[in-house]
Amino acid sequence: MLNKLLCPILSLAAVIVVVSPSAARPMAGRSGAIQLLAEVAPTLAPFQHVRFCIRYPLDCASDRDQTDRVELSPSTLKLLEAINRSVNSEIAPIQKVYGSDLKIGWTISPKAGDCNDYAVTKRHRLIESGLPARALRLSVVRTPDQIGHLVLLVSTTDGDLVLDNLTPSIRSWQNTDYEWLKIQSRADARLWSDVGRKIAEPADLKAPARLQLAAQRTAE
Repeated sequence: MLNKLLCPILSLAAVIVVVSPSAARPMAGRSGAIQLLAEVAPTLAPFQHVRFCIRYPLDCASDRDQTDRVELSPSTLKLLEAINRSVNSEIAPIQKVYGSDLKIGWTISPKAGDCNDYAVTKRHRLIESGLPARALRLSVVRTPDQIGHLVLLVSTTDGDLVLDNLTPSIRSWQNTDYEWLKIQSRADARLWSDVGRKIAEPADLKAPARLQLAAQRTAE
C-alpha cells in the first residue's frame, strides 16, 4: 500500500505498551508520558525506496554501533530547523508520477521535487552534518485528505520529531494530524516496518520540556 506516494503540493524504567500494529494515530498518553513510534513488524519497503538504495547505497548503509537516539541539545534543534528550512526553500514543489519511466525516482537535492525528495535530502544532509543515520528514519504517513506522504522522523532523547516539507515547524509526531503507516528500520536502513506506538515515562528520556519547545518553535 502507498508504494506510490501522492505527495501533497504546498509551498513550502518503564513498561512499554505497543498498540495498533497496522497504523498509529496520535492519542493522549498517560500524564507525563512521552509517546514514541515503535517498529512493530516487518513490511514491504516502498518500491521507490528500493530503487533509491540502489542509486544511493551510502544513504542506505547501517552501522549498528551508532546510537539510535540523539540528544536534543539547543545546537541539535538549531541544526534540525536550519536543514528543514533550507531544503524546503531550495526544492521547488512539483507532482511526480512514478510509472514506467525509470528516470523518475527519489532524488537527493533536485531543483524541483515532491515530498520524497524533500525527505531523503533532509536525511542526507543531517547525516553529512554528523547525526547518526539510525536516528533518522523516513516514514510513510496518510494525510487527513487520504493522500500518501513521506516525512523524516528524527528520534531524540525528547521524543520523535518530524521534518516535513508542508511546514517550517519542527513538530513531535503526535502533534501532527497524520496516520502513521510504515517506517524505515533502525537496524537496517533498507528495511521497513509497520508502525505502532509505545509509551515511555519521562525517566526514560531526558529533559522532556524541550520536546514541547521543538514542537512549538517555527523556523524564522
